Amino acid sequence: MPSARLKAGAMQAKTLLGQPVLFGRAADGVAFALRDICPHRGIPLSCGSFDGREVECCYHGWRFDRQGACTAIPSLVDGQDFDISRIKVRPYPVREAQGNVWVWMGESDPTEEPPQVPDMDGKAPSMVEVMEFPCFIDHAVVGLMDPAHGPFVHQSWFWRSRKSIHEKAKAFGPAPYGFAMKRHKPSSNSAAYKILGGTPETEISFRLPGVRIEHIKNGRHTVVNLTTVTPLDEKRTEVTNSMYWTMGWAGLLKPLFRPIARRFLGQDRDVVVMQQEGLRHNPTLMLIKDADTQARWYYQLKNEYQRSREEGREFRNPVRDTVLRWRS
Repeated sequence: MPSARLKAGAMQAKTLLGQPVLFGRAADGVAFALRDICPHRGIPLSCGSFDGREVECCYHGWRFDRQGACTAIPSLVDGQDFDISRIKVRPYPVREAQGNVWVWMGESDPTEEPPQVPDMDGKAPSMVEVMEFPCFIDHAVVGLMDPAHGPFVHQSWFWRSRKSIHEKAKAFGPAPYGFAMKRHKPSSNSAAYKILGGTPETEISFRLPGVRIEHIKNGRHTVVNLTTVTPLDEKRTEVTNSMYWTMGWAGLLKPLFRPIARRFLGQDRDVVVMQQEGLRHNPTLMLIKDADTQARWYYQLKNEYQRSREEGREFRNPVRDTVLRWRS
C-alpha cells in the first residue's frame, strides 16, 4: 500500500490473498503487519485500538506488540500459572521503500527484497491512484500487460484511436523474475509522452508477482510509472499506480494528471468487468503470437517460480532475447 495511507499511530485492515492482515505504523514511524485475528476468541484485532506501541483487542483487552507477541491479559490474577509468552499473532515481514509498504505473505522468510524504482532513491511517488478490479489477479495482470488492447480500450484524444493502429516491433529480454521491453522510443501514436518534449526513451519491465515499471528518460528529466497488482482474494484485485518524476513544475499539473490517470485505469477496470460476464461460463481462452507472448511468459514465470521453490533450486528464467511484432 502507499506509505502515505498509513499514518503514525494508525492501523488499517486489509484482505490479502484471502487472508486478514492488520497494518500499523508505530509511534516511531516503523510499519508492521499482523494476522488480523485475535488468537483468544477470533475477533479481528482491527476492531480494537492501537496506542502507537501495542494493539489491544476490543473483546477482552488482550494486548500484542508489533512482533505479534502477547504482552498482557487483563483477566489474569496474581498467582495464576499462565505463560503469556506462548501466545503469538502471526507477524508478516514488512519492507518500506520509496513511499511504498511491501508485505511478504509466504510461509518461509523472504527470499528477495522488493523491487526498486530506478533513479528515484529516497523519493516518494508524486501521485498515486488505487483502484479495485473485480477479478482474479491473472486477468488483471494479463490485461495490463496486453499490448494490443490500447486502441480499443483506451480511445482518448490524449492517447490514441483506432485510426492510429500500425505495426510495431519491440525487443524483449529476461529481467529479474520477469522480462523487459528494452529501451526504445515510444510509439508515435502515444501522445501522452509528448508532454516531456524532446525525444524520450522508455523501458518497461515486469516481474513476479505483479509489478510493472515503466522508466522514461528525456535528457535530465525522468518519469517512472510503478504499477503493482495485489491479490485481495480470488475475485478481487487491487491495482496501485504510482507516478514518480523529477520535474518540479509537474506538481502544478496534478489536477490535470489525476483525472487522466483515473480514466485510463478505469478503462482497464471496465473491460475486466465486462470480461467477467463471459468468464462465468468457463470458456476456453486463447493466447496467440506475438501480441499475447507476454501473457504466455507470465504463466511460464509463475510455473517456474513454483517449481524452483518446491525443488529447492535457483529460479531459471524461461524468457529469452527476442523481438515481438504486433499491430496496435
